[in-house]
Amino acid sequence: MVGSFPTASTVPLPRRPLDPGVPDACDLPAGPDARARHWYENDLGWATVPGRPLRLLTGLRFDVLDVPAEAGAGALRHLAAGSAVALRGDRMQLLVAAGSAEELPGLLDWLEWSAVTLDLRVLGVGGAIRAPAPPGAVPAGRTAPMAVRSAQGAAVWLRPPGPGGEAEASLPTMPAVGREGSAPDLVRLVDTVAAHCHRVRLRRLRAGLPTDCLRDQPLAFS
Repeated sequence: MVGSFPTASTVPLPRRPLDPGVPDACDLPAGPDARARHWYENDLGWATVPGRPLRLLTGLRFDVLDVPAEAGAGALRHLAAGSAVALRGDRMQLLVAAGSAEELPGLLDWLEWSAVTLDLRVLGVGGAIRAPAPPGAVPAGRTAPMAVRSAQGAAVWLRPPGPGGEAEASLPTMPAVGREGSAPDLVRLVDTVAAHCHRVRLRRLRAGLPTDCLRDQPLAFS
């Protein structure tokens, strides 16, 4: 019609292609628990147990030596810088190569520790540990001291795992099992941990303190 104005187009402009390297905001997990589970499963490739609290399955990508924190502290120098170590309460959890739980009884026997009652637990296939919060998960200014958070029952990383496959590559393993020269020696670590566990037990007994070492079995397998 003469004198009329053209109507505005209602056809939407084409969308800009998404960058495949940048995740969509809708795809990001919501909430600290979901983000922690995403970090363990997607960034590290570690299996988790459904439900809460968040737990990590052992025996697949790693096993765990669970010892008194005092005994574990004496063994830290035998670990590589990237070896993962967690703390929960008065217990230290040293991550070791998967399959170590099966090796441990024979290893303790060979090292002549099998006849000694030790407060040493090992978790392998079928076990699980409470998952520490990923590094940087607690906002700045709200971070309680590590010892306080651990005493409150929360698991914390003393040495967080490295990214991807680096986490397993730095775990203590038997010398005969590949990675020779690149991973800490499981034999030396177990011998050191056992010696420190024995010293802690004797010290507690002399002081008349309660000890968890007085068990029927020196090892508790999961």
